[in-house]
Amino acid sequence: MSASRPSGDLPDPVPRHVVAVVAFDRISPFHLSVPCVVFGEDRRGGEVPALDFRVCAAETGALATTAGFSIALTHGLDALADAHTIIVPSWRDPDEPPPAALLDALRAAHARGALLVSLCLGAFVLAAAGILDGRPAATHWVWADDFARRYPRVRLDPDVLYVDDGNVLTSAGTAAGLDCCLHVLRKICGARAANYVARRLVVSPHRQGGQAQYVEQPMPANPRGDRLSGLLDWMSGNLAVPHTLDTLAARALMSRRTFTRRFRLATGTTVGAWLLAQRLARAQQLLEGTDESVEAIAANAGFRSAASLRQHFGEAFRTSPSAWRREFRGD
Repeated sequence: MSASRPSGDLPDPVPRHVVAVVAFDRISPFHLSVPCVVFGEDRRGGEVPALDFRVCAAETGALATTAGFSIALTHGLDALADAHTIIVPSWRDPDEPPPAALLDALRAAHARGALLVSLCLGAFVLAAAGILDGRPAATHWVWADDFARRYPRVRLDPDVLYVDDGNVLTSAGTAAGLDCCLHVLRKICGARAANYVARRLVVSPHRQGGQAQYVEQPMPANPRGDRLSGLLDWMSGNLAVPHTLDTLAARALMSRRTFTRRFRLATGTTVGAWLLAQRLARAQQLLEGTDESVEAIAANAGFRSAASLRQHFGEAFRTSPSAWRREFRGD
């Protein structure tokens, strides 16, 4: 009689979402590490479903990095064939055309409906493949003018952190890649997963850039003993209350002027902007995790009406609450 197979070795009951990252010779370790830390770490004991994560390359052998060490990979471009999400984390030189094999693999993935993501100078690779033609896109601001000259058919937006154009996403440089990857994780696994990873990475919560890029994140830590710390927690738990500067200042035992100044120092924004961001985040949670009506969600999140929620939601995310629910719940 054969020995029973340990339960830990049993195959997953459903196929995992495959995320593939394209590495290359002379890659920046930071750019490679961003998708690795968001998608590649094993967090099956937490809020993030297990993903099938792969790093692949068009080149063979060890890949040099810009930091003086090399990395060895086990996957070639064939790993892209069944990937659901493919990330190009950068590119080594905008003057160097990407390998034809890589461009062909990206075109094939795009044709079959894979989600394609470029970070920083990775936009040069997607543009070289023709995938960004006629689309809005972002890249590092230092290279924005050069990109626009090379690829005039791409609608480059140099003033945003990232652009979500459905099945193609592009981000600006360096840290903006982290914002983009958290947004992609939200699209794949939902808000709870993205928030869990943001907390683990201790990400700053207010990354404004003109696109639909709010990712549910923890509040910044306040100095111990700061009277605002408890007030912020209370405000977060009472978003449906019609707050005013006077009532909040009185609750904090401060004058209106002092409260306004201390609030901006503690949060980096105004009371009104902070409340709106928190109310939008609450609406996102309820849209993704409940079956409540838009009217009920508006009341719960502290909006005056469903029309007010739709207006602010559309301005922030360029979509409607109902469309957001359909996208993130797969309805």
